[in-house]
Amino acid sequence: MAKVSEVAGIKLGALVIEGKTKQVYDIPSMPENVMLVNKDRITAGDGVKAHDLTGKAAISNQTNAKVFEILNSIGVKTAFVKLANETSFISRKCDMVPIEWVTRRLATGSFLRRNAGVPEGYRFYPPKFETFYKDDANHDPQWSEEQIVSAKFKVNNLVIGQTEYDIMRKTSILVFEILEKAWATRNCALIDMKVEFGVDSKGEILLADIIDSDSWRLWPSGDKRLMVDKQVYRNLANVTQSDLDTVKRNFEWVSEQLKHLTPKMDHTVVILMGSPSDEEHCKTIKKHCMALGLNVELRITSAHKGTEETLKIVSFYESLPQKVVFIAVAGRSNGLGPVLSGNTSYPVINCPPVKADNVNLDIWSSLNVPSGLGCGTVMYPEAAALNAAQIVGLSNYIVWSKLRVKQLTNYASLKNADKQIQAAQ
Repeated sequence: MAKVSEVAGIKLGALVIEGKTKQVYDIPSMPENVMLVNKDRITAGDGVKAHDLTGKAAISNQTNAKVFEILNSIGVKTAFVKLANETSFISRKCDMVPIEWVTRRLATGSFLRRNAGVPEGYRFYPPKFETFYKDDANHDPQWSEEQIVSAKFKVNNLVIGQTEYDIMRKTSILVFEILEKAWATRNCALIDMKVEFGVDSKGEILLADIIDSDSWRLWPSGDKRLMVDKQVYRNLANVTQSDLDTVKRNFEWVSEQLKHLTPKMDHTVVILMGSPSDEEHCKTIKKHCMALGLNVELRITSAHKGTEETLKIVSFYESLPQKVVFIAVAGRSNGLGPVLSGNTSYPVINCPPVKADNVNLDIWSSLNVPSGLGCGTVMYPEAAALNAAQIVGLSNYIVWSKLRVKQLTNYASLKNADKQIQAAQ
């Protein structure tokens, strides 16, 4: 492929690297970024099998963009910035970790060859995780955790040690599980996938490179015979133009399906306060809910002073064609949560605005409810939001993913803090 000097009006600098299916260029006007230009090329077997495939560059570019836009929207740290044109995209400039990180849900392909006796379709739970050193000449040999940590790769001045390995491992598995849930909404089983990581100039580890139909195995309806990924091409002994047309149609189908992976935000978290004086407490709950991607509404009603109106509000939300979670905010004698729970089948979470001088009584009135009621109680606004998100996340993978990313962020922060304190001793 000839060198490119400009993309979408952006002048390109030096060719940083050229791979089998892409070129990477510096961008002088954006020194922290690079331009990735896809090729109309498909390869397999470390490049031993290779064919031109008109249109693949555009399909790959669109597929990759849609995947990374999903991941960016839920807070995964990635290098992807934005599409530049039909066949190119802008990415954060990274030095790449020379490892492929592979996550598998079902045993198939090379795993079966390396693990004699395991039947095809064996289900891994948790997902099986493997790593491979990027070395085409030696067919990307499998490496252990110990080999990677012992290699002490220095990537953009960051030494890849145990902490970095652990973070990339957890991120790889999480990305797989997020996309697995996303594809399940289209009745497609994500069987396995590979990802790569880079390190930017700030020393931050980012999910990088490209995620497209070269990166995964995807079986509609969970049926291997319906596979729509690059394995179709790998399996071809003799490649005809008709075969290439089939591969291209499969890739186009995948790209088209990705347009429909964003779930409907058909839910509402209703925060009901027993008094206007509880508004600040409720706004804090709302802030935490919105950070998790939840739709939120605030209402004021008193179960003691306006029981009929309270039940009318409940009936209104029950009439809506969406999932509803109620959060009841009432102190002193909390009748709001129990009244809600006794008159709706939707989840009810108590989060009383406790005060230091009356904390025991405020909490006790929310805990000591009559038999037959199922409302739970939490003390803190963030906990109420997390509880609501867990409920909504049962049927909304975006909300579920935001919860998991939050857990990953906490994990990575603790790992890095522990590394720093050990280094300081």
